[in-house]
Amino acid sequence: MSSIPKNEQNQKQVQILNELSKRKVVEHNSLISSIAKMDKTPLKMFELAVSCIDTEEPPKDHTVYLSKEELFAFFKVSDNDKHSRFKQAVENMQKQAFFKIKEKKEHGFEFENIVPIPYVKWTDYHDEVTIRFSPEIMPYLINLKKNFTQHALSDISELNSKHSIILYRWLSMNYNQYEHYSYKGGRREEQVEAYRNPSISIRELREMTDIVNEYKLFADLEKWILKKPLEEINDHTSFTVTYDKVKKGRSIDSIVFHITKKRRADDNSYKLEDKVYQEDKARKAETEDKLAIEAMKSKYTTLLLENMLLSPFEMQDTKIMAGLQVHIYPLYDELKEARGLNGLKTHLSYIASKQEGYSKRNVVKYLKTAIEGYLATIALQDVEQPERANYKKPKTRSLEVVAKDFLPDYQDETSETEKEALRRLEAEIEKKLRGEGLDHE
Repeated sequence: MSSIPKNEQNQKQVQILNELSKRKVVEHNSLISSIAKMDKTPLKMFELAVSCIDTEEPPKDHTVYLSKEELFAFFKVSDNDKHSRFKQAVENMQKQAFFKIKEKKEHGFEFENIVPIPYVKWTDYHDEVTIRFSPEIMPYLINLKKNFTQHALSDISELNSKHSIILYRWLSMNYNQYEHYSYKGGRREEQVEAYRNPSISIRELREMTDIVNEYKLFADLEKWILKKPLEEINDHTSFTVTYDKVKKGRSIDSIVFHITKKRRADDNSYKLEDKVYQEDKARKAETEDKLAIEAMKSKYTTLLLENMLLSPFEMQDTKIMAGLQVHIYPLYDELKEARGLNGLKTHLSYIASKQEGYSKRNVVKYLKTAIEGYLATIALQDVEQPERANYKKPKTRSLEVVAKDFLPDYQDETSETEKEALRRLEAEIEKKLRGEGLDHE
C-alpha cells in the first residue's frame, strides 16, 4: 500500500526538478549590480521567487505562489529538520534582506534601499507558500524592455556561497550584453569584446560583494571572493571564467574576467522570448530588406560587380547588401567627393587585384577595411598637399578662355563662317573616333 504514494511522491519530485531546470530569472541590470545585503539562502529564495514572475503578464498584486516541495527541491533539502530550517530562512530574509540600488540618472546618481519581499505566508498543513514582492522592487523585475539580464535558475541552485551568486549574476549581465550586441550590432568590435572580458575595480568588487571592511589582505580577498566562487561557477554553471589581475603601481587595482560559455541547447537564452523581442526582430528584418533593395539600385553595386568584388550569389544575401548600404556606400560617397568617380574606380580596381589572401569571403569587412584605410591616406595627402583637397572635376574650358591665360590681349577674330566650318570639322573627327562612318570590308 505504501509503495504507491512513494512512487507518486518520487514522480512529483522529478516533475518539480524538471520544471526548475527550465526556469529563467530576469532582472534589471541596476538590480544585478546593486549591493545585496543578505546571506546566501535569502538571496537564492529571492531568485526562486523572481523566476515565477511572468514578464508578459506580471502579477497585479505583486504576489507569486510556490510550493514547499519546490522550495525543498531547489535547496536540495531532504532531512527531517527542513520545515524549521525553511521557517528560519524566511524570517532571516524578512529581517535582514534588502538591496542597496545605485542608478545613474540625468543629473547624477539615485540611491534606493529596498526590502524585496516584505510578506510571506504559509501553513503547517498546506503545501502552498505565498510570497509578495514590495511595489518598489517590481519595476526592476517587470519593466524589462531594455537593460535586463536573464540567467538560468538551475545555475543559481548549484551555487553554495553568497559571493558565488553575486559574481555569477554580474558575469551573466556582462555576457548577456556581449551576446546581445554580437547579434544585433550597435557597438564597435572592441566594445563588444569588453562585455566578454569585463573589468571591475577592486573598490567596486568590494562594494558589490559587500566586503568593504573585510578581507583587508588581497590574498584573502582573492581566495574567498575570486578563486572559490569561480571554482563553483566553473563547476556548476554554463560559464567557464578565468581572470587577470591588473596592477596600478605596486597594488592590484582591478580584475579583468574572461568569460566563455559552455555549449548548451539554450545558448541563445539571452533572448527574452516575448512580444518586445519578436517585434524588434521583425522591425530589424524589415529594415534590412529596405536597405538591401536600396543597395541593389546603387551605382556602387554595379562597380563592385564589374570589378568582381561582389558575386551574384552575394547579391541575394540581404544581410550583405544591407551591410554595404549602411557601412560601405557612405564611405564611397566621401571618396567620390574627394577624388571624383575615377578615383573611386581606381580604388576598386586596385583592391580587386589585391584580394588573393581573402579566403573566406566577408565582403563587407574587406571593403570597409580597404576604404577606411584609403580615406585615411587621402586625408593625410590633403594635409600635405592642400591643392588636392576637395577635388572637383574641372569644367571644360574653351580655346578662348585658355588663350586669355597666356595672352591677356587676345581677341577672337574668327568669322561666323569659319566657326561653322570648325564645328563641322570637330563633329567629323568625333564621329571617326567613335568608329562611325568608316568603311568595313
